[in-house]
Amino acid sequence: MYQEYRHQLEELKQELELRVAKARTSLSNKHSADWSEQAIERENEEVLVELIREGEQELEQIKKSLARMNSGEYGLCSDCGDAINPERLQAMPMATNCIQCAKKS
Repeated sequence: MYQEYRHQLEELKQELELRVAKARTSLSNKHSADWSEQAIERENEEVLVELIREGEQELEQIKKSLARMNSGEYGLCSDCGDAINPERLQAMPMATNCIQCAKKS
């Protein structure tokens, strides 16, 4: 029933895992000896740390959605239990709440 969403989530998961791994590799690179270069590198590190944090959060949401699929809870609002509109799931396959409950929070 939700195979299209599962496929979409699995692809996104792989893409994010690769992106996070690349960001971690970039973060572990050595710093330049030049002070001005180091300043730029440190700014880039801040961006990389934020990208890693956001990527890990999104990966966690994907994993939870896949677990909800496996348990048969996917597509049901985690707050009220009503079905989540398929159009919402199409736009946001990681959605755990119906639009009404999402508006409340």
